[in-house]
Order: sequence, then C-alpha cells, then structure tokens
Amino acid sequence: LTYESNIWDRRDFAVPYPTYFHPAKDADVLQWQQRMQGMKREFLFSFAGGERPGDPNSIRHHLIRECGASSFCNLVQCHKSEKNCLVPSTFMRVFQGARFCLQPPGDTYTRRSAFDAMVAGCVPVFFHLASAYLQYRWHLPEDHARYSVFIPDDAVRVGNVSIEDTLRMIPRAAVR
Repeated sequence: LTYESNIWDRRDFAVPYPTYFHPAKDADVLQWQQRMQGMKREFLFSFAGGERPGDPNSIRHHLIRECGASSFCNLVQCHKSEKNCLVPSTFMRVFQGARFCLQPPGDTYTRRSAFDAMVAGCVPVFFHLASAYLQYRWHLPEDHARYSVFIPDDAVRVGNVSIEDTLRMIPRAAVR
C-alpha cells in the first residue's frame, strides 16, 4: 500500500492522500457535505500550484497561462518562497469557490490536492491517466466520468484544447 503505485505492477495498491478535512464524528461529515453542496462557486475552474520549469513534460505553465488569462479561473500560483501555499485554508478556499479544479501531475503523477478538491466539492480535472484512474482502483469509481474530467496532457501541450471551452460544454446538471 502506497500513496502512488507503480502502475505497471498490479501488486501495488495506492491509497488516497490524507486530506485537510478531519471530522471528529459522523455528523461532521454530513454537515460538511451539506455546506459544500450549498457553496456559491463563483469560478468555473481553478488551479493552485507552481510551475515545474525543469520538467520538459510539465503542462503546468500552459495551465497557469490559460487560467491567468481567464476571468472565470481562480489562480493561486505557488513559488518556492510563497508562504501562502503552505497554508491549508488557501487551497480549500480556492477549491470551494470553483466548479472544476485542475490537477496536473506534479513531482509525481498524483497530487494530494486532488482529494482536497473532491472533499471541497470541486470536480477534479486530470491530464494523465496515472493521476487517478490507474492508481486508486479500490477507492474511486471505475466510471471516471462520474466524478472527474479528463483532458489529455498532450492536447494541452500542443495547444489543441481550450480548458475553459471544454469545461463550459459540461452541463451544470452533470457537474452537480
């Protein structure tokens, strides 16, 4: 059992990262769910994270550029010296205010923020199959479209897709 499995070794099983949400009792979970369902989500999508300038395969600079150029995206750009990005409430506020949360690979394929986003009621947008679909076989539904959106990273890298346009085409009823 590990946070991120070797997707080529079927004996590895990934378990979700711990989230920032730590309920003390069952009633806390129900109260949180009701609160998240009632949140006013002012942004279509959000991204909280930093670039990976030394990684030629990273699409983060594309996401930061598109998010930063859109009035429908909430961007929290993290730099190594940025203290705000070490505060859990920063991410949770961003996730609670958006319908979709961009979850590109970071240092590894998976990100803890994917689970924080889901707990906050924000639909995760994945760009690589190993970010969730090939990892959490015990924990996430096989029908990935029930809880997430997939946009191939190579389409983002070559500029063949607009994330905003893709997310706008998803009906609000399906997001709910």
